[in-house]
Amino acid sequence: MNLYSLLQKRLANGRPVRVGLIGAGKFGSMFLAQIPTTPGLEVAVIADLAPDRAREACRRVGWTEERIAATRFTDDAPAMIGMGEVEVVVEATGHASAGIAHARRAIAEGKHIVMVNVEADVLAGPKLAREAAAAGVVYSLAYGDQPALICEMVDWARACGFNVLAAGKGTKYLPEYHASTPDTVWGYYGLSPEDARAGGMNPQMFNSFLDGTKSGIEMAAVANATGLTPPPDGLAFPPCGTDQLAQMLRPGNHPGALPHGGTVEVISSVHRDGSVVANDLRWGVFVVFESDNPYTQRCFKEYGVVTDPSGRISALYRPFHLIGLELNVSVLSAALRGEATGAATGFRGDVVSTAKRDLKAGETLDGEGGSCVWGKLMTAADSLRVGGLPIGLASRVPLIRDVRAGEPVTWSDVRADQEDAAYRYRREMEAEFAGA
Repeated sequence: MNLYSLLQKRLANGRPVRVGLIGAGKFGSMFLAQIPTTPGLEVAVIADLAPDRAREACRRVGWTEERIAATRFTDDAPAMIGMGEVEVVVEATGHASAGIAHARRAIAEGKHIVMVNVEADVLAGPKLAREAAAAGVVYSLAYGDQPALICEMVDWARACGFNVLAAGKGTKYLPEYHASTPDTVWGYYGLSPEDARAGGMNPQMFNSFLDGTKSGIEMAAVANATGLTPPPDGLAFPPCGTDQLAQMLRPGNHPGALPHGGTVEVISSVHRDGSVVANDLRWGVFVVFESDNPYTQRCFKEYGVVTDPSGRISALYRPFHLIGLELNVSVLSAALRGEATGAATGFRGDVVSTAKRDLKAGETLDGEGGSCVWGKLMTAADSLRVGGLPIGLASRVPLIRDVRAGEPVTWSDVRADQEDAAYRYRREMEAEFAGA
């Protein structure tokens, strides 16, 4: 990629890449930890609702007092985006509606935007990416997070001339997790509520990782960026180890078979009885690819490539992802190469609010990771057909009709705030991409 050498040229010319960071939480802190050891990359401004907390985050990750004093801190993200010294904006709030507003402001100001906020990307990424392209700036998924790493692997396979059958990530999954709430989540993680509180762990956020919502969000982002499609019935979460990827994740008449080639999927690190899968990929990402060329298949065998019994299908995987510690790649790719590390090219996948239990009219939905709904991956066509309520807009929304457990919540089931900017932007996107 030559990003480091390109960065050193910028530094030698007295033009370091300067970043404005929005949100100094866990992901943002991991990014900040790498700044002192990346000559030529600077964080000029940090915007956080609590600037003093952001300063403390900088101390915690190893910044010197001199570096902290030389950095601007603010609670006004829109004003920060407009500052002349900011070249790349990193949006790391995790709040879907705020993320859309910040991305649009960055685009309007002519700044590249790296969207750590995958919730916002899935809610409106196809329209944001189109808007950024028209403005001549980069809109990018965040390298280090699993969606961008999966996009990279898909691009690698296609650039090598392979046909991609499946791509995705690993997680720990059991069907019962879909009904988990913030009150039950710590039992599934093997933690006491007291230990979780002592560790500063947010039960609703961790529940979104557990109940399938986060997996759906990340796979929707991958589908929208790569052209792969969601499975027609949602993610299946098959138990699968790294040595089984080529054998299992292929179309055909066998257990766990893909519905078709060219799909996204998430594999479970545990079997349905709770036992651990051998060679699991809980923290990693993968791509499954094939070649019909007999010579290529012979090369697979000669070089020890693990394949399915036919010798046509193989897989590549990465066992870990380093989250914010790798974010520099996206920032530098945008600033130095004018390229995204993954961005939506269409509206193919969506994440629809799905009832965890029987919901009654008059209840108020409590959003991603809450006690009312989880986010199910659907094709965008199916989401538009049923009028699905996107998980990114399912917070503090009153129900006006009953919804049975397991059923999608639709726009007609809720009283949405039609004056909300994120609501209007999402509805505009649905109209733009309907029938695409």
